[in-house]
Amino acid sequence: MEHPDLNLLLALDVLLEEGSVVGAARRMNLSPPAMSRTLGRIRDALGDPVFVQAGRKLVPTPRALAMRDQVRLAVQQATQVLTPAVDVDLKSLERRFNVRANDVFVGLHSGRLLEAMAASMPRAVLRFSPEQDDIDDEALRSGRIDLFISASRKLGPEIRVQPLFTSTFVGIAREDHPIFADDMTPEQLTRWGHISVSRRGKSSGPIDAALESLGLRRHVPLVVSTPYTALFALQDSDLLLPLPEHLARDALAAGLRIRLFDLPVPLETVLLTQAWHPRFQGDPAHQWLRRTIRELCAYGLQDRPAHR
Repeated sequence: MEHPDLNLLLALDVLLEEGSVVGAARRMNLSPPAMSRTLGRIRDALGDPVFVQAGRKLVPTPRALAMRDQVRLAVQQATQVLTPAVDVDLKSLERRFNVRANDVFVGLHSGRLLEAMAASMPRAVLRFSPEQDDIDDEALRSGRIDLFISASRKLGPEIRVQPLFTSTFVGIAREDHPIFADDMTPEQLTRWGHISVSRRGKSSGPIDAALESLGLRRHVPLVVSTPYTALFALQDSDLLLPLPEHLARDALAAGLRIRLFDLPVPLETVLLTQAWHPRFQGDPAHQWLRRTIRELCAYGLQDRPAHR
């Protein structure tokens, strides 16, 4: 049995990432005609055109899209096998980490994480990107992101997940809000408009389900994309803002003119996790990042002011 040319696997990975013969040729230090001939060999080996013309662009075929993650993983595993087992000098390592993280983690821990990175991996770059509408585990598989930090959710069976910390929601209002003049009841909560924080523009969440179970509804006249926008919008209005307690306590400690209160409806505790693809399981730099984040979350939430 004739062994396949594994150079074609590397070329296919680059082609699928670049989406063009010219871009792939540049990456592989080949001329465009040579890259075109390589694409022809890949087509012969797979029995599939791999890319087809769509206007002036090449687009991948359904089979090429289906095998993209498999090809990427195979190339990375082969690279690890052929890489000498040497100790990695983190201080001289140039690395960029693409981390998709929600605002709770970024607001609480990004500063301390950057301090730790400056000391241990000073040539690395940390790029935070917000949660998006694409599929999170697909973003991990494809390599678009290296780490995903968010409220716990179902991901693919191969994705590694580690718990970081839990948080509960509290209510926030400006410090002289009339809501503090009366007992805090579910009915009182619905007398005032609410701010919803959602990068996807959603105006409903767990608090709405809790209120609905009591036959109540709240009014959400304002939806913003970040909690920081919501906190400043709160200052001169009668609106209320449900927010994770750790973030709310940080805002209070920063001197904002707000008061925190317990929400008079039962809400589940939110578990935040970090998730990564198995390709990074043994990577020393990625291990350092995960370990540091876990330590920051374990110890960084202590000594924060209470809201009562």
